[in-house]
Formats: sequence, C-alpha cells, structure tokens
Amino acid sequence: MLEEVERWLATRSWSVTDRPLHRIMAAKRATNRSVSVVLPALNEEATVGDIVAIIRHDLMHQVPLVDEIVVVDSGSTDRTSEVAAAAGARVVHRDDILPRIPAVPGKGEVLWRSLLVTTGDIVCFIDADLKEFSSDFVSGIVGPLLTDPDVDLVKGMYDRPLGGAAGQGGRVTELMARPLLNMHWPQLAGFVQPLGGEYAARRSLLEQLPFPVGYGVELGMLVDALHLVGLDALAQVDVGVRKHRHQDGQALGRMAAAIYRTAQLRLARGHLIRPSLTQFERNPDGFEPRTYSVDTEERPPMAEIAEYQSRKVA
Repeated sequence: MLEEVERWLATRSWSVTDRPLHRIMAAKRATNRSVSVVLPALNEEATVGDIVAIIRHDLMHQVPLVDEIVVVDSGSTDRTSEVAAAAGARVVHRDDILPRIPAVPGKGEVLWRSLLVTTGDIVCFIDADLKEFSSDFVSGIVGPLLTDPDVDLVKGMYDRPLGGAAGQGGRVTELMARPLLNMHWPQLAGFVQPLGGEYAARRSLLEQLPFPVGYGVELGMLVDALHLVGLDALAQVDVGVRKHRHQDGQALGRMAAAIYRTAQLRLARGHLIRPSLTQFERNPDGFEPRTYSVDTEERPPMAEIAEYQSRKVA
C-alpha cells in the first residue's frame, strides 16, 4: 500500500462515534449548510418506508439535521412510491425530471437527475433496499462534510454479511472493483466499500462530475473526484453493518461488466471495445447464450445543463 494511502487511512477514515450528533448539529448551525437525502428506488416497497420513517424521526423531528428526503422512483411496478410518500418522503418520478432528455434505465441516471430536484448544499445518497436501517448511516457520512471544510465526499464503510457469514458480501467489490482500483488508481486502495451506495458529497463537487448511468456510477464518481479534488478531500466513515437484498450471480456479472467498462473509459477515453456481455442459461436444449449491452452512457456534469444553470440563477 502506498505511504500516502496509509497516511490517508489514519487521517481520513473515521467511526460514526467520532462525531457525536450534538457536534454535527453545532457545525450545521455554524455553517448554515442544508442537507438533502436521496433514495434511488426501484421496486423497494418492502424497505423504503422504514428507511424514510427512521430518517424523519431521528434526523428531522428529534434533531433538524436533514432538511429534505427525496425518493426518486425509477419506474417501480410495485407500491414503492405510495409507501415512500406515506412515510413522509417527497416522491419524484425519474421520467418527470428533465423530460427534455429521455431517461434511460440505471441507478446513475437517477442519482444524476436527483440533483435537479434537491436543494441541499450536501447531498446524501442512501440505497432503498437496506434492512435493519440505522440513521447513523446518514449522520455518520454527513458529519465530516459539516465539521471538516476540506472534505468534499464521504463514503460509508461497513461489514456486509452474506447468508449469515460476516464479511462475505460485496462480491463485485472483491472480484472486480478492488483489483481495478489497486492496479490503476492505487490512491483509492484504502476505501473499504468503494461500490457502497451510501455516501454524501458537497453539491459543488457533484455538479461538476459526469455520472455513468448504470452500475458504474460509484466507481466512476470516486475516480473522477480523486482527479478533481484530490485524495485528502475524500473520506470514509465506519457505520457498522449493512444488510440488504443480494443479487444472483448473473446480475452480479452484468454489474461487474459495467464497472469494468466504466474503469476502461477512464483509462483510455475513446478507445472503444465491444461493450456487451454474453452469459449462459440452461434450458431443455442445452445452454442458451444471452447477450446484454453494458451500460456505457454517461451524463455530463450537471453544471453544464441549462435547466440546472437557470435554477441556480433563480
């Protein structure tokens, strides 16, 4: 590991207990910074309501840390929107945001569009499939952005159990993302959960970043933020244990392909290789190939979008 990363681990890796809530609230009052929480959601009716309710109770009613909770529904066919609204979130449908640009499927697409429907100086992203959710996920990763002016982006780090086994979650992280980062961007080797969906950043940074529309958004954001603001502006906070719905092996394969493609584009922009992935499924006649497009489209920095510029002027 690079000496720079060892130093970074000692100075930019914290625990949620390092910043008590009263200290975070004092910093919020002193800086007058507002906080938006965004939950990208697709068919998460079983979990999204509890997450919203806990954030509202702990971080809006008990203490006023969070100023708004927005659930961006990316085309759910279940009751995700109704459950989220009943729990107290403002629900916005992906296709209603920036309709001039047709939406495409993908998590990164939703996160990018969320910048247009939120107002916080700090934007905190939380996945909507978390179980046994704690508001520490929000206060833990927002805290450094309020107390440390030199920090621009904070990732959550946590244990990810799989099937009752501690530390076995995050298979795409261990098999794809971590090797890529260690080999090509060794400054980022200290991130425990580089693909984790729980992170917060200053709007002033997010609006300058391109957003891969799909699964590559987290890796792409880390790499681009490193180049834009440097390693010392990035941090991580231990928030405990993350429990969520795990995907099957083929879904993970598609995720890994998208992440690899995101890395590839950053290593050699313009050098195009066939962006598709063929997988196999057994049927009565043998193994049937199925080919999927690897989502390589990226949205430009939001600061370049006319509607966003107009909102900032207004």
